[in-house]
Amino acid sequence: MEAFPVINMEKLNGEERGATMEVIKDACENWGFFELVNHGISHEQMDAVERLTKGHYRKCMEQRFKELVAAKALEGVQTEIKDMDWESTFFLRHLPVSNVSDFPDLDDEYKKVMKDFALKLEKLAEELLDLLCENLGLEKGYLKKAFHGSKGPNFGTKVSNYPPCPKPDLIKGLRAHTDAGGIILLFQDDTVSGLQLLKDGQWVDVPPMRHSIVVNLGDQLEVITNGKYKSVLHRVVAQTDGNRMSIASFYNPGNDAVIYPAPALLEKEAEKDQVYPKFVFDDYMKLYAGLKFQAKEPRFEAMKNVEASVNMGPIATA
Repeated sequence: MEAFPVINMEKLNGEERGATMEVIKDACENWGFFELVNHGISHEQMDAVERLTKGHYRKCMEQRFKELVAAKALEGVQTEIKDMDWESTFFLRHLPVSNVSDFPDLDDEYKKVMKDFALKLEKLAEELLDLLCENLGLEKGYLKKAFHGSKGPNFGTKVSNYPPCPKPDLIKGLRAHTDAGGIILLFQDDTVSGLQLLKDGQWVDVPPMRHSIVVNLGDQLEVITNGKYKSVLHRVVAQTDGNRMSIASFYNPGNDAVIYPAPALLEKEAEKDQVYPKFVFDDYMKLYAGLKFQAKEPRFEAMKNVEASVNMGPIATA
């Protein structure tokens, strides 16, 4: 198996830029995932995020999770659990309007650190979108504009902990799925593994690396690139030892953003038909909410059917 793609972003500033862009291109076309080092977010800031996230879990989330496990009698399961995940999570929204101040059990230091971290990640996400534009031959800013809608993008962070699991063969940390949105930036635990992606029919570990950011592409980038880039199935395998931290930030289109294959890409691939639909992002998310852990292709088909019915419009009667 070829090595998991790791991008040293410092190399984008020198004579190795061309080769580094080629690695990003290959990762987007063949992996749907890559890992960033020297990405511009300080190690001190990442260490603070990790320290405060793990402290918050121990103080505010751990007991709740144990009570949930006890209430559902998950310790003693004998058959595979397919309708829930072995994870403890909460979700912070940053854009278009932050809800970070609304969490009473987050102390002021944690709120400030997470707000600062989100600003850095937002900037990094937009930088990455422009690198993707460059590789695709799209004008700079095209993807950011495509995501914008009337109020700007949606940007939020899912903070997860995956505690030790007594039956990892019977319950997943997080079941296999593709991400519905745009581009996802993950700060993951560097000592406890578990994240895997599906490549060429095999589950491949995403290697934990200290102070790295893991990037993966969501369904919307597959649509905009007309399938040139793919969102990829991934999952979290629960572990018997260690509590795995995962901080995933989702840079997604605005609710009313209209998503469709980039015309410039369709022109370049004149022989290739537009195989992906045109839709409003919020409509896709409503569909995804009930079908997250199912294949993405029927979701795209459903949106095509919606598009077709809209295009037909009302039938005039004499």
